Amino acid sequence: MNHTHTRRRVAAALAAAALSVSLGTALAPQASAEDGTPFGPACASVPKEGAGSLAGMADDPVATAASNNPALSTLVTAVQKAGLVDTLNNAKDITVFAPTNDAFAKIPKADLDKVLADKDMLTKILTYHVADEPVTKADLADGSFKTLEGGTLTTSGSGDTYKVNDSATIVCGDVKTSNATVHIIDTVLMPK
Repeated sequence: MNHTHTRRRVAAALAAAALSVSLGTALAPQASAEDGTPFGPACASVPKEGAGSLAGMADDPVATAASNNPALSTLVTAVQKAGLVDTLNNAKDITVFAPTNDAFAKIPKADLDKVLADKDMLTKILTYHVADEPVTKADLADGSFKTLEGGTLTTSGSGDTYKVNDSATIVCGDVKTSNATVHIIDTVLMPK
């Protein structure tokens, strides 16, 4: 009879432990939309180590971090030409929707050269890509964000698929830098 009583206590203790584990799992934050982990198909192509890696970019302010990512070299050139490096690096809690080199390549070369040569136009376009607040994946499903340029960006989507202004796709989102959240996009956005 003592064996039966002991088995029941052990069984009850195991059941309580299992319930506690299952409740803990159910109540624990899940590695999903809201955990801040970078998402999107292009995240796999980010370098695994070094200054241009996700961990390396987290240590630097946004313009410096972008300069360490080879897929953002055209954006970095544009930011330098517009004189925005210090503005972006010194800002706090901003979000940058960062067009890739391929995004810039969609613009005809003559048009791109013209924009790069016109500092006012370039500044207007680049600051349109910057929201003056943190924007994470959790905010993207149906978002509207004021930009440094003065206009508004909208976002929509779900899961790991999000669009900006119904034209650009976020290919790697929720990339952290020391002062910003970066969503890498496949199309250059134009102010309205």
